[in-house]
Amino acid sequence: MQKNTKSIVQFIILLGLGVLLVWLSFRAVWTEKQKILDSFKNANYLWVGVSMLISFLSHFLRAYRWNYLLRPLGYKTTLTNATGAVLIGYFANYGLPRMGEITRCTLVKKYDNVPFEVALGTVITERIIDMLLLIFIFFLTLLAQFSQLKDLTLKYIYNPMTQKLGGISGNPVKLTVFLVIGCGVVTVFLVFRKKMTSLLRGKFGNILLGFAKGLSSIKDMENKFQFIGLSLGIWACYFYGLYVCFFAFEATEHLSQGIALVLLLFGTFGVIFTPGGLGVYPAIVGGLLLYYGIEQITAFAFPWMIWTSQFILIIVLGLLSLILLPIINKSQTNVISS
Repeated sequence: MQKNTKSIVQFIILLGLGVLLVWLSFRAVWTEKQKILDSFKNANYLWVGVSMLISFLSHFLRAYRWNYLLRPLGYKTTLTNATGAVLIGYFANYGLPRMGEITRCTLVKKYDNVPFEVALGTVITERIIDMLLLIFIFFLTLLAQFSQLKDLTLKYIYNPMTQKLGGISGNPVKLTVFLVIGCGVVTVFLVFRKKMTSLLRGKFGNILLGFAKGLSSIKDMENKFQFIGLSLGIWACYFYGLYVCFFAFEATEHLSQGIALVLLLFGTFGVIFTPGGLGVYPAIVGGLLLYYGIEQITAFAFPWMIWTSQFILIIVLGLLSLILLPIINKSQTNVISS
């Protein structure tokens, strides 16, 4: 009960953060609302449709890949049930954090007799693989866009921090407060260092253990290369689903695939912070587009176009799957009565 309450509180806080960012972003461009509406009206929605098809393909590939993790454990799902469960899972994530994973595993338990614990273990393995691929994309982006990332770091992190520290050193009151806070942090660390060390060691050890278990399950697969190919295909769909949207706006159609890689990397982090990336994803992607010289109207419209199209895709397909899965599985003898 306490854990559920904590999740709900966390969701409310993150949702509130997302709503705040939405309000701030709309407030910043409210005087240009007519130009923004014109930007949406003049967009080429053919490319937005292509992006949505590519995104659906990524969900389909994720469902198809799922059986590669289940089969070594002695279970399998039908492709229809797996795809529906994945879509409903994404739909549920807009409600509560991590609810998508629970819903997805519950559905395959009901329709394909896959034990909930087994299904959840494979989903955790998926998350580990996704994290490894995200790390790979980070280094790939660093290699392809090193000078741009260096400039971004200088502009948005190093220079502002240097200016603030410089302002503190020239102000006795601020310097005193800074030193008191610093001493307080050091004191707390010294007093609780043993407890903190044991907690970090335990959590870090569990993380490493989870990574090891997840990766060890891959070695039992009969078709390792197909699994790797599908994993790369999922992230390729994420990339090209974003890249083709460049052609929806005249102001972004000249942007390179290297820039799309940067947007994919940092946009993915944005999706983690709030439900579905509400507020955070458009803010991050829009800020990056401003850095790359895109004018404010398109920098606002572009990420909201992507976010809204993906939101609509998941809502429509998730609800459709909720309706169709019971009908499709009605005649199957393996459906467990709820």
